[in-house]
Amino acid sequence: MNLVVAGTGYVGLVSGLGYAKLGHRVACVDIDADKIAKLELGEVPFHEVGLKELLGEMQDAGRIVFTTDLSSVLGSADIVMIAVGTPPGRYGEADLSYVFSVADAVGTHLNHEALIVMKSTVPVGTNRKVLERVKDAMRKAGREDLTSLIEIASLPEFLAEGKAIADFLSPSRIVIGADETPTHAMLDALHEGITAPRMFTTIENAELVKLAANAFLATKISFINEIANICERTGADVREIARGIGMDPRIGTAFFSAGIGYGGSCFPKDVSALHQIAGTTGYEFKLLSAVIEVNNRQREKFVKNIEYRLGNLQGRRVGVWGLAFKNGTDDIRESAAIDIVQRLSARGAEVCVFDPMATESARRVLSDRVEYAPTAIDAATGAEALLVLTEWPEFRDVSFPTLKEKMIEPRIFDGRNLLADLRLDTLGFDYEGVGISGHR
Repeated sequence: MNLVVAGTGYVGLVSGLGYAKLGHRVACVDIDADKIAKLELGEVPFHEVGLKELLGEMQDAGRIVFTTDLSSVLGSADIVMIAVGTPPGRYGEADLSYVFSVADAVGTHLNHEALIVMKSTVPVGTNRKVLERVKDAMRKAGREDLTSLIEIASLPEFLAEGKAIADFLSPSRIVIGADETPTHAMLDALHEGITAPRMFTTIENAELVKLAANAFLATKISFINEIANICERTGADVREIARGIGMDPRIGTAFFSAGIGYGGSCFPKDVSALHQIAGTTGYEFKLLSAVIEVNNRQREKFVKNIEYRLGNLQGRRVGVWGLAFKNGTDDIRESAAIDIVQRLSARGAEVCVFDPMATESARRVLSDRVEYAPTAIDAATGAEALLVLTEWPEFRDVSFPTLKEKMIEPRIFDGRNLLADLRLDTLGFDYEGVGISGHR
């Protein structure tokens, strides 16, 4: 099939390359001319395992092109996929301005039968609004007779950063929301070559599935963090609690790692969006209110514990390992690590940071408020405390005897429990994790 993918952000680029890998012909469109120029040269705009290699492979195969000119590629499209950002608005609602802008542009230029597919994460009811905008633009362009040939479908993505390509090619499920059985069949055929359960459902169900899935995962994280807080007061170890309850097949172990809370481009945005949707329907979603509150409180609790141990943070030197919202990515959107660094800086701490992948991304946000170290050891040199805020596995491989020599005080506050099993106390470190017995 011929696909046009609007948007070359995380979802758009990974999806475009994924469909090209399946054998389809893909044109990716973006209004950012600089990004398009770099993609044409084989340069990727963000870090993702295997992405650069897949881009080169698909370009060599001639199955993907990049352009800023939507009209130049729309004429041959069987499917037009909308994969632009839906950032949170002022009150937590999804900002749909990019989605609607694409819909207007598509309708202005579309002159043949085509299927519009929504890949962006949007509130319930958005697909039908988009379809009407496309048709309105077609009417204004004098193509009223073609509007009956345009359909829309919801095809939510479930890509996890750090393994997005694997998630695309080997997903846990493919959810297809449409009004017509032929549309279900067409999108089923689009994914030929992928062995995964299909869920054929309505547009509204598909729209809500993605938001509900992320909200539930965020709930698991906030739940285990609440258990961690109880563990610290009762002498229990949250790692063992998580292991014990995770052995129940009805619960499972995924997203049961206690720490400084969830972040990233999806969870905070989608939880807030679902909470806002509930509010607009007149329903008070108390559970999500608590999930959001717990997540925000967990970060402040972590900082206050550092204050409790060190005293006034004004002028105190603190090293930080990790800035990305999780390992395997350079994404710092809604990163708990960035939030904590900002809180420390606001309290007057002298913060020196290191991240193996996200330093340049963080520099655009943190500017000169912190120091940037070239290595993990350098970030902790001269520090009175070291904070582990992203679970990069390479942090476990540093020379801890050398680290101890470089620090003024060998204190480690591990916000991810990454080093909890290394018995750093036997090396002379004052180590604190989250939810581990004996810790405040």
